Amino acid sequence: MQIKLAKTAGFCFGVDRAVNLVYGLIDKGERVSTLGPIIHNRQLVEDLEAKGVYSIGSPSECKDGYKIVVRTHGVEKSVIEDIESRGLSYIDATCPFVKKIHKIVSSQPENTVTLIAGDKNHPEVLGIRSFCTGESFVFKNLEELEEILKNNKNFEKNRLICVSQTTFSLKEWKKCEKFLKKVCTNCEIFDTICNATSDRQAEALALSRECDAMIIIGGRHSSNTCKLRDVCSENAKAFLIETASELSEIDFSGFNVVGITAGASTPSVIIKEVLKTMSEEIKEKEVEAAEQAAETAETADKADTAAVEASADGETFAEMLEQSFSKNDTSKIVKGIVVNITPSEVFVDVPGRKQTGVIAYDDLSAEPFDKCEDIVSIGDELDLMILKTDDQDGVLKLSKKLTDAYRGWDDIVAAFENEEILEAPVVAVVRGGVLCTVKGTRVFIPASLTGVPKNQELDILKGTTVRFKIIDVNKQRRRAVGSIRVVVNEERKAAREKAWETLEEGMKFNGTVKSLTNYGAFVDIGGIDGMIHISELSWTRIKSPSEVVKVGDQVEVYIKALDRENQKVSLGFKKVEDNPWEILKRDYPVGTKLTAKVAGVTSFGAFATVIPGIEGLIHISQISWERIKTPADVLSVGDEVEVVITDIDFDKKRVSLSMKELLEKPEETIEALADEAAEAPAEETPAEEAPAQEAPAEEAAE
Repeated sequence: MQIKLAKTAGFCFGVDRAVNLVYGLIDKGERVSTLGPIIHNRQLVEDLEAKGVYSIGSPSECKDGYKIVVRTHGVEKSVIEDIESRGLSYIDATCPFVKKIHKIVSSQPENTVTLIAGDKNHPEVLGIRSFCTGESFVFKNLEELEEILKNNKNFEKNRLICVSQTTFSLKEWKKCEKFLKKVCTNCEIFDTICNATSDRQAEALALSRECDAMIIIGGRHSSNTCKLRDVCSENAKAFLIETASELSEIDFSGFNVVGITAGASTPSVIIKEVLKTMSEEIKEKEVEAAEQAAETAETADKADTAAVEASADGETFAEMLEQSFSKNDTSKIVKGIVVNITPSEVFVDVPGRKQTGVIAYDDLSAEPFDKCEDIVSIGDELDLMILKTDDQDGVLKLSKKLTDAYRGWDDIVAAFENEEILEAPVVAVVRGGVLCTVKGTRVFIPASLTGVPKNQELDILKGTTVRFKIIDVNKQRRRAVGSIRVVVNEERKAAREKAWETLEEGMKFNGTVKSLTNYGAFVDIGGIDGMIHISELSWTRIKSPSEVVKVGDQVEVYIKALDRENQKVSLGFKKVEDNPWEILKRDYPVGTKLTAKVAGVTSFGAFATVIPGIEGLIHISQISWERIKTPADVLSVGDEVEVVITDIDFDKKRVSLSMKELLEKPEETIEALADEAAEAPAEETPAEEAPAQEAPAEEAAE
């Protein structure tokens, strides 16, 4: 299978600009909240949440000390006015192409009628409508545009303009534009589809014509991603996925060429993960084919050599057996009666033959056994293949194993056709896989289909009994290929379906961590994989799930949420008793004195860590009894200060701290000094400090 990646897949300019802006603020230590999801990509939004960025629905929800970032789609004009009226700090990350549309519609004369091509419920369209100077109408296709014009005959009396959502379908826009030019000569049309969007759709359309299937990577709520899916589905089977994990649900067996493109809000890391997963799958299948070919060639050579030894005229083993059973050719297939059994050989009497028949231990059975008595008993009548007749000791060398293999072949073919699950021991580890013996026939299972991880040796399977299905047979050479993994996958699927019938929110499990991503950990809870989001791994902020768990860990989890439609399980991991707010309530009541480390300094105060996971605010008025201009004049990040808890609001998760409450008030200090002077014992006043006596009257007169 060939993979073709679209050149324009991934972030567009506007999305890249907004995402880099948010991550840049985080790196600077800023507290950030986005007005709505910054982009329509769940994985990136979850990563930002893990880094402390939270999404708000309105400016009133913004917490103190946080800076608002306006999303790429833009917001309604009234929202910006609300932000500014509240005096909140914000950065407008609206895509420049969207801002251009705002400028176009807001600069029109009053009462201009604006037609907007797009989704009327999309945030971008809602924002555009808020900047219109007059009436506005939204249409998503030509049919809706025709209906609008049909029901509003007075458009000819007004100034009329038409713009489009930046991610609108290029094909649909061309149809609408052509219609407008034909029926509305007074309409000024602005082509505001983003260049990146039009280029992406055009390339996806061309690529889909070259491919059997198309993979579109992006959020299911992303407008431009859904448009790409619609464009591609015209020429090829189109699959919309959000992450590489969804590839396992797609059967690629019927496709020779698969194209990949991605929406404008899809991070490059997700695209790379999809490419890597698909490439590994292709490589794995190529290795499987090579392993099977090598094994077939190797076993065929051995079989042909044995056939030459057994037949003077060079007939193949299959031909000899076929002739022997159908024509009773006693020169090659004979019946023998067991007359004696030793640890290394079985002796048989062959009617009509003067020579003694001997079956060597290795030729007795393909099934594993310890003693010859486990396979045959004295008096048993056996169908045997003559291996050699010219032995100088005057014996017939015979094989029961070969005749068993021939007779068991039909059962192998039937198991393949009926998709039957077989059980058999692993008898050998060979180059590229393992061999199982079932019904006298050896079945080759490639390493990649054993279920053994690539970093482990196949020897762990030797001697064990495994369950597998026959996935390929070569009837001409009587070769069979099996797969353990297909049985495991089917059983896991059945277990998942059964488990989904009983799963309920709140159920607790002991699970095993299977894999880690930058946004969480996937845990096997018994045939079903659930995800612990990074925010659920710890009550304190962490950068990576690996700080808490690692692959293979046994963890106690509970079901936090179930998405039965998409069969996704969200798991909880944090324990209530470890909640820092519960610890605070129990051990740190109001009035508690403690040493806190300054975590951040703002214009109105400083945030200090009370306990891990909780920061309290030391308002500027609570830093010192003396007036200070800014907290930065007194405090720096990293300083350890003595504080007292003055208030706790558990509903709003806020803690108020004070430094000055632990300091003496200036007035109290003066009063204390005065009291000390009054209580001190009287002392003689020095002569030079004695009060002057009243001067005589004569001196006063002088």
